[in-house]
Amino acid sequence: MKSSKYLLILFLFFPFLLHAQEYLFPVKPGSRNLLSGNFSEIRPNHFHSGIDVKIGGVDGEPVLAISDGYVYRIKISSFGYGNIIYLKHTNGQSSVYAHLRNLSPKIMEFMRKEMYFAQKNELEVFPDPEFLPIKKGEIIGNGGNTGSSGGPHLHFEIRDSLDRAIDPFIFGFKEVVDKTPPVLYRIALSPLDSDARVNGRYQRQEFTPIIEGGRYILHQPVKITGRVGVEIYAVDKMDGVNNVFGIPVIEMLENEKPLYRINVDHVDFNKGRFFLSHMYQNRFIRLYQYPNNQLKIYEPDSLTAGAISAKTGEKKQLKVTMKDYFGNARVLSLQVEGEDTKTQIGSQAISANKTTNISFNREVMSIQTAGSEWGTLAKVFVNSLEMEIPPAYIQDGRRNYLWDMRYGVPDSVDLCTEIIKPGVLVKIPFGEEISFANNDVEIKFSENTLLDDLFLRIERKKNGNGPSIRINSPSEYLQSNMEVLIRNTGFTGDKKNTHIYFQADNGRKSFVGGEWENEDIRFKTRNFGTFVLDVDKTAPTIAPVRVNTAEMRFVIKDDKSGIKDFEAYVDGKWILMRYEHKQSVIWSEKLDKQPFKGEVLLIVRDMAGNEKRYTTKL
Repeated sequence: MKSSKYLLILFLFFPFLLHAQEYLFPVKPGSRNLLSGNFSEIRPNHFHSGIDVKIGGVDGEPVLAISDGYVYRIKISSFGYGNIIYLKHTNGQSSVYAHLRNLSPKIMEFMRKEMYFAQKNELEVFPDPEFLPIKKGEIIGNGGNTGSSGGPHLHFEIRDSLDRAIDPFIFGFKEVVDKTPPVLYRIALSPLDSDARVNGRYQRQEFTPIIEGGRYILHQPVKITGRVGVEIYAVDKMDGVNNVFGIPVIEMLENEKPLYRINVDHVDFNKGRFFLSHMYQNRFIRLYQYPNNQLKIYEPDSLTAGAISAKTGEKKQLKVTMKDYFGNARVLSLQVEGEDTKTQIGSQAISANKTTNISFNREVMSIQTAGSEWGTLAKVFVNSLEMEIPPAYIQDGRRNYLWDMRYGVPDSVDLCTEIIKPGVLVKIPFGEEISFANNDVEIKFSENTLLDDLFLRIERKKNGNGPSIRINSPSEYLQSNMEVLIRNTGFTGDKKNTHIYFQADNGRKSFVGGEWENEDIRFKTRNFGTFVLDVDKTAPTIAPVRVNTAEMRFVIKDDKSGIKDFEAYVDGKWILMRYEHKQSVIWSEKLDKQPFKGEVLLIVRDMAGNEKRYTTKL
């Protein structure tokens, strides 16, 4: 039975092994290449699904097709991947080349005709196989800095026949060499349920290990009660560059027995947002299974996998091994010790800190408040029910209460010294299509909106000539859009140029949009946080750089809602305009070699509907 299991694994990966030597590296094949990003790297709000190949800090490096095939998808865009080519290969796999400065002449000629036919400055097309055949080693474009790139490089992917990204290093490219091991910055231990404690507290706690003899060590044992999880803040390093990279393989042993393993060697784009559940605040990797996480990169893949517990006085040795693809590794060693689970009532002295703090960790509401002369019991009101609960523990003169909201969402809590309203309205279950409505808002959740169960919190305030609505916290994440209707805004100004903006904690606003329905406004968002109404009545600006019979080039800018689109005409004929948003530059690209002649009209619109026109005559 054991040998048949190994045969199955070999069979599953045999296609990768079979084609490992067939693919050409897309940049300077046969020469040493350096990377600025790898496959297992976690980026802000997304998982990096390929490798980023450095091209010397300048645009123009030739990019080669890794194998025979054909172009099956092309996109010209100002954002995201920028200019991108997708090739389908004879083995059913595909390769992706993004942030290109330009496409090869034959590909761009095809694309230019499609763009003029559609009269679209940005376009995605899916050519038939016979239109653009490609040979291995053929130059398909040149590396660049288009889209949301932060500098010139090639973003390169390999995908399987089901369009799932797989680690390009699986294919044995020799152009990248690395002998540098991962680096560990911090570790954390986090309670996994309301009965759990770390060093006596229901509180996620971070620690800084030291490196001795080539391994990381935490000298002092961590006291634990109940089920806790380990998290690590670590990155990989590579020879010859200062960039940081993701760690593809992490293994955790408990008393030398395998407990949990992560292997990031593929990603299903339909599940990619679940990497936000894989991490704590986009930084610490969770070495335990987070509820409802749909990624298939864990072993074992079960709800309780990775959780650590210890009986009172029991000591357990944990070893975490971090490995990069090239076999470089670092090890972390730490010890946990079980602690008594009984309620810890500490000093009855009343803290000078009189503030009350409320925090939420999935279903657990935590309340910290000062001691009271009138007793320690708190009253929790759920609908028409009243329940008394003691502090989970008293520490530093402050009472700490824990309430599991699966038993009921509280309307209010009487702390003896004050009555607080936690602001949690309802539980929205993961994976269900459901709506919530009250006098302030209506929110629609599809079955794919959430990454986990949600305990919905909404706070409405007055903000100038309209409301400010805060929905949960920006540190919480969504899988896809929720639809929000803000009711009875009371807004009395001009609705034409008034839209919803997301307001960050530092006050910075970014355009969201929305449609007015009488006094209500409806919008979609994939973010939690604060949403406000704001007005943008200022049109974009247009500054001509070069306008002649050979070329038209302009700088276009908008100071608030941002550029939405633009269109140019010469003598009444539509002209393709390319856009580089990082420099705010647009420029013409002709379909033929005929000189521009006649009246020039450029129209630029912002997201709020304002329009600016530029005219001249050639």
